[in-house]
Amino acid sequence: MAVTHVLRLAVCRPAARATLHACRGYSKLQVSPYLSERLRVFESFREKQSSRKKAETSEKQLSIRLMDGRTVKGTAGVTTPHFVSQHVRSKGALVSKVNGELWGLGQPLEADCELQLLGFDTVEGKQAAWRTGACVLGGVLEGVFGAEVCREGVSELGLYCDHLLDNSVLSLNDVENMCKEAAAFNLPLSTLELNIEEVQQLFQSSKLRLQLVRQLMNGPTVTIYRCGDSVGVCSGPLLPHTGLLKIFKMLQLSPVTLANQTDTSTLMRLFGVAFPAEKEKNEWERELEEARRRDHRRIGTDQELFFFNDVSPGSCFFMPKGAHIYNTLTNFIKSEYQRRGFNEVVTPTLYTTALWERSGHWEHYSDNMFTVTLEGSQTYALKPMNCPAHCLMFEQRVRSWRELPLRWADFGALHRNELSGALGGLTRVRRFCQDDAHIFCTPDQLEQEIVACLDFVRSVYRVFGFSFHCLLSTRPTPCLGEPEQWDNAEQQLERSLKHFGERWELNPGDGAFYGPKIDIQIKDAIGRQHQCATIQLDFQLPIRFHLQYVGKDGQLHRPVMIHRAVLGSLERMIAILAENFGGKWPLWLSPAQVMVIPVGGNSESYAKQVVQQFREAGFLADLNDDQGATLNKKIRSAQLAQFNYIFVVGDKERESGTVNVRSRRGKQLGRRPIEEVLTSLKQLRDTRSNQDEF
Repeated sequence: MAVTHVLRLAVCRPAARATLHACRGYSKLQVSPYLSERLRVFESFREKQSSRKKAETSEKQLSIRLMDGRTVKGTAGVTTPHFVSQHVRSKGALVSKVNGELWGLGQPLEADCELQLLGFDTVEGKQAAWRTGACVLGGVLEGVFGAEVCREGVSELGLYCDHLLDNSVLSLNDVENMCKEAAAFNLPLSTLELNIEEVQQLFQSSKLRLQLVRQLMNGPTVTIYRCGDSVGVCSGPLLPHTGLLKIFKMLQLSPVTLANQTDTSTLMRLFGVAFPAEKEKNEWERELEEARRRDHRRIGTDQELFFFNDVSPGSCFFMPKGAHIYNTLTNFIKSEYQRRGFNEVVTPTLYTTALWERSGHWEHYSDNMFTVTLEGSQTYALKPMNCPAHCLMFEQRVRSWRELPLRWADFGALHRNELSGALGGLTRVRRFCQDDAHIFCTPDQLEQEIVACLDFVRSVYRVFGFSFHCLLSTRPTPCLGEPEQWDNAEQQLERSLKHFGERWELNPGDGAFYGPKIDIQIKDAIGRQHQCATIQLDFQLPIRFHLQYVGKDGQLHRPVMIHRAVLGSLERMIAILAENFGGKWPLWLSPAQVMVIPVGGNSESYAKQVVQQFREAGFLADLNDDQGATLNKKIRSAQLAQFNYIFVVGDKERESGTVNVRSRRGKQLGRRPIEEVLTSLKQLRDTRSNQDEF
C-alpha cells in the first residue's frame, strides 16, 4: 500500500548550536586552543559547502520505494532516510542503502530511489554504530582525558581510537561511563568531504594525524566528521546522533606500532564496542563466547594442527595433521583446475626490483615487501603476489588468439610485511599461499570466463556448506584507464552476475584502481561474514608489460587479464573452516578419520589388520592399544580428539570380519562388515560429504 503523505523536513538548528547546548551538561572542561581552531576551520568549510549545496538543491518531489513494496513521497535535498524510518515506524534502523549504495540515515536523499533500512543485526548497521561509537570515544579522550587522538576507526570486532596520552593511565570503566554520558546528550554528527589541502589546514597541529590521513586516502577527498567538540576522520556513514547508542564497553588498551614511525611517544589503541540496547549487547556476548569456543588458534593447539614461533613471526608451522588439511584443500582445488581447463605453473619467489618497478608495485607496495641486497647493491624482493611473473611468462613468445584463454594457476609461497600488531593466528600472516590464478583472454571471451569463475566459486563453497553473495565493486577515484573501458568492463561484469543467478549487490567506488571486481562474501555456521574469493579485471598490467596476441585478423591485440582466487589464502581459509566446523572436520578433510579400539586378548592383531586395511584404502586410521585404559575412556578420548569414526573390535568382530561402528557424536551405528564400511566411507570421502553418518 502506498504511503501518500508528503514528507518535508524542517531545517534543523545549526549543529554547532545543538552541540554547544548539549555539551554544557556534559563537561565543564575548556576546549583546548588547538581544538577550538580545528572547530573554527571545520565550521568555515561546512558553511561554504552548505551554501553550495543549498544553491544546487532543487527541492523537487521524490518517490522513495521501500523494500516491503510501500512508496513514500519526499523532497530532494531535504528528506532523509532517518525521517522515512520514523514515519514508517521502522524500529532499530541505523543506516540505509540507497539503490544499493551505503547511505547515512541523516544524509538527505537526492533523487527517486529504492531505500533499504538496516539495523544492528546487519554488518552495515553494526559498522555504522561502531563508527559512531569511535567518534564518541575520540571526543571523550580529547575533551575529558586530554589525549591527542590520531586515528579512529572500526574493525570486524569493534571500534578503536589510536591516541597519545602523556603520564596518565586510563581506567576502562571510567572511559565507558564518560562515553555513555556523552552519547546521552544526542550529539548530532555532521560530515564533510575535504581534499588534502583542506585536511592539512584542519589538522595542522597534529603531524601524526596528517600522516595517518594520507595513508587512509585512496581518492581526492576524505570524510571528516564533527561530534560535539571533536573533529576526526571516518570511513563510512555515521548514525544521525549519538543518542542511538546506549551501551559502551571498553575491551583493551595496547600499544600500536606504525611503519616508519620516528616519534618516540607511545601510540596507544583503546579498543571497545557499543550497542543500541542491552539486547544487542547480550547477543554480542553470546556470539563472542561461541567464537571463543570455536577459535581456530585453540583448535590448532588442541588438535596439534599448527603453531607459530618467534623465529619466523607471522609464518605458520603446519604439523602433520595440519599439513593434511592444507594438502587436501590444495588437491581439491587442483582437481577442479583439471576439470576447468587451468594449467599449473611454478614461478620463482625472489625477484629484482626491476620486475616490481615495471609492474608498478614498487611505487605503491614496496613498504609491504621483504627485501634483500645481494651482489653488492642489487636489491631483490620476495614476491607478495604472482601476477607480474605470469605476465613475464605470457610475453615469452608471440601468442595467438587460438591459445586463448590461457588459465594459469600458481600455488607459490607469498610474503607480505604485515605490521606485527596486525598479525593474528592464521587470519593475518606474513607467509601464505593462495589458490591464485590468472586468465588471459580476448575481450569477446571475458563474459564467459567471468561466469565460469563464478560457477567455480559456487561449486567449491557448496562443498563447505557456505551461503554467499556477490559484490560488484565499481571504479574508485582516482582510477587508471579510459572511462569507456571502465563502463564496458562494469557492464560485462553486471551481465555475468545476472546470468549467474545468485544474489549480488552493487558496491560503488570499491574497485581496484586498475579495474572493477567481484568480491564474494561467505557466511559461516555462526553467521559471520568473510570475504575470500575475488574476481578482478586488470587493464593496467597488460599495458605495462606490453602483452599482445595475434588476432584472427592478423593484427596485434591487447589481452584482458583476470585475477581470481576461490579459497583465497589457504591459511586464512583453514582458520575459517576450523571455526565454521568448530574443529569437527568432515571426513574428507579430517586429519583424524578412524580410531580402532581392540577389546579382549585376541583382538589386537585383528585390530591391526583393520587399521592396515583402511590405511591402504587411503584413510587416516589409528590404533588405541593402551591396555591400562578402559573402553569408555578410549572411546571418550577418540571423541575428544575429533575422530570421525570409532571402530570397536573384539572376538565377535574378528570371527565375523566386522567392526562395531560409533560416530563422533556418540551414535552407535552397529556391527558392520568391513567391506560395507569401506564402501560407505569411500563414498563420503570421494563426494566430499559433510555428513557424519552412513
